[in-house]
Amino acid sequence: MRKSPLVPLVCLAAALVSGFASAGTLKDVQARGKLNCGVSTGNTGLSAPDAKGAWQGLDVALCRSVAAAVLGNANAVNFVPTTGQTRFTALASGEVDLLIRNSSWTFTRDVDLKLTFAGINYYDGQGFLVRKSLGAKSVKDLDGASICVQTGSTHELNLAEYSRNHGMKYEPVPIDSTAEGEQKYLAGACDVFTNDVSGLAASKASFATPDEHMVLGELISKEPLGPMVRQGDDQWADVVHWTLNALIAAEELGVTSGNLAQMASSSGNPEVNRLLGKEGNFGQQLGLDDKWASRAIAAGGNYGEIFDNSLGKLTPIGLERGLNAQWNQGGLLYAEPFR
Repeated sequence: MRKSPLVPLVCLAAALVSGFASAGTLKDVQARGKLNCGVSTGNTGLSAPDAKGAWQGLDVALCRSVAAAVLGNANAVNFVPTTGQTRFTALASGEVDLLIRNSSWTFTRDVDLKLTFAGINYYDGQGFLVRKSLGAKSVKDLDGASICVQTGSTHELNLAEYSRNHGMKYEPVPIDSTAEGEQKYLAGACDVFTNDVSGLAASKASFATPDEHMVLGELISKEPLGPMVRQGDDQWADVVHWTLNALIAAEELGVTSGNLAQMASSSGNPEVNRLLGKEGNFGQQLGLDDKWASRAIAAGGNYGEIFDNSLGKLTPIGLERGLNAQWNQGGLLYAEPFR
């Protein structure tokens, strides 16, 4: 059977598109000299501007680590605030190079939206913030309550499914952001505010009278939060994924922002040497230089340092590591080997 002359043209076009996608974002970011990173409009502990307008938080730190690895400058980041409604469009359209916005890794987002998750930087779950005066001790006690819930989020779907499965009725009060949820909750527009527990803990810590509020102990979902890139850009996905891994591995291996130079010069651990560019050519394989991981770690410290300074013991939020502890300390945090 004679082959159509269109077949090789179609194959060539597909190859060209694939080749462009596989190297496009990294080259674009390096040519621009700036990383466009999509974050939330304000979620203290993960991504929010501080009193001086500087962005801070766990997600923000990963943006800066990627910029340090790729551009050699942790401050070469343009933070683009996105809402639950606009975040995926901003990434798919190219408005941002990378989305790190407390977005849960789900089947639909990974497959149907044609976006790629490049790892998990925080294991969370959906919970409920209530006034102690409400008298609620469990989620089932919220039957008939008005609940502030973000539209276009997994929280909206989880709440609907939970209430249906448990015969619970509620009045949804739609919100577009954490800030709006806090405002409506404090103003009495809703009895309950539902969000990721990390966000609820941060909200509670920011209230004028935090002791009058509580986060219920139950979770109704798993929320694995992680950075996202456009599908088909494998090189860029690898850069983001292994930058996150570098931060996680650094904590496990005892590499900190304080001892980074010493470890780079005198460590006898082969994995530390590979991580910090003394052995192997891992940077070259990513399209970077050998010091990419060292710069990523220097930007804000290893994962543990970032956690402590964003959500943990050094902040008013004061969250325990929990599921976000290292795998050898009872948590789920686990970096694939640098080998």
